[in-house]
Amino acid sequence: MISPESLSISLSTFSLISLAEIGDKSQLVCMTLAARHRHWPVILGATVAFLILNVLAVLFGSGVAAWVPEQVIAAIVALLFGAFGIHTLRNQDDGESVEVVERPGHSIFFTTFLLILVAEFGDKTQIAIAGLAGSMAPLPVWIGATLALVMVSALGVWAGRTVLQRLPLHWLHRVSGGIFLLFALVAGWRVFT
Repeated sequence: MISPESLSISLSTFSLISLAEIGDKSQLVCMTLAARHRHWPVILGATVAFLILNVLAVLFGSGVAAWVPEQVIAAIVALLFGAFGIHTLRNQDDGESVEVVERPGHSIFFTTFLLILVAEFGDKTQIAIAGLAGSMAPLPVWIGATLALVMVSALGVWAGRTVLQRLPLHWLHRVSGGIFLLFALVAGWRVFT
């Protein structure tokens, strides 16, 4: 049975990470690869990469939380989320395209896996996941983040172009930035309580 607190953590993590990742390079990589190749190997390659990246982020975040006082973690998380929120709000969609070069002799699964693994290692969403795992229960954070990243990748493969044509990317960045700032305020409040 899933506790209401775990469900709440997973849902809030899912919301934050999915909004932050829409229009990001991993979704564009999936979109580009799926335009030329079968979609299942692209989705599976991205999924395996995100499973690994999220395990690393959650282990790092919860490991740091075990050694650093909760108020210090909350202050760091508040600063990180505030910086991510401001950066996301200031982000100008310059229409840059992602150039994906598939290596000959490699399967599309392996190509997707490597591209996502390299592109997302140390990315803002991985840092956000580490921050969330440092201040909340790690397993629900991992579940919410992994589901969000897999869903956004699938959207990039199947419906990303349609969504981005109907809803301007800068609005998605604004909503994402606002959510990061909201999480920054919540984490900042935890510093003083």
